[in-house]
Amino acid sequence: MPNRTLTPEDLASLSARTLAHYDNGAASFAAATRDHDVSQNYAALLRGVASQTGREPPYRILDLGCGPGRDLAWFERQGHEAVGLDGCAQFVAMARASSGCEVLHQSFLALSLPPASFDGIFANASLFHVPTQELPRVLAELRTALVDRGVLFSSNPRGDDSEGYSGERYGAFHSLETWRAQLEGVGFKEVEHYYRPEGLPRERQPWLASVWRK
Repeated sequence: MPNRTLTPEDLASLSARTLAHYDNGAASFAAATRDHDVSQNYAALLRGVASQTGREPPYRILDLGCGPGRDLAWFERQGHEAVGLDGCAQFVAMARASSGCEVLHQSFLALSLPPASFDGIFANASLFHVPTQELPRVLAELRTALVDRGVLFSSNPRGDDSEGYSGERYGAFHSLETWRAQLEGVGFKEVEHYYRPEGLPRERQPWLASVWRK
């Protein structure tokens, strides 16, 4: 945790600095992540939506932090109604072009989402950019955007509950216990969690993935 409360000016600065990092390296980021296998995470979200809502696909899915659009395009190809969201202008343009989907240009710290609109929210490697002091508000906004018993999937780099800049990016690195307390604190119920990449010893699994229902 920071050793002081982040002011509105601090929040604006860290958001702008992080987004500028992604804007400046958008093409290289897209190339580096294009072939990442996140099929385990796709399956976890869709399994959670099916089991918790009882609805049949296709689903309306928000890809929160959609980046260049890799996952957004995958959900669209599976027949779902996929909507992207990213604060990085370059990513928004790339995702729109590559997927043909609606992509919202919004910062995580200034979301404007319609209530009860999504069966599932896919937050793959994105919510860790939200400062801890703002996390309850952001999570509550995401919960409101879900339909009754809708599902939030998240995958974040796990850590020791520290936060701050890593290069030009701001990140918060939560333990399972802290992440669980944050989600439960705004009314989410845990469905499942696991560590990634699968099949490796825990010390070589830097990612914590989890599924939560409204």
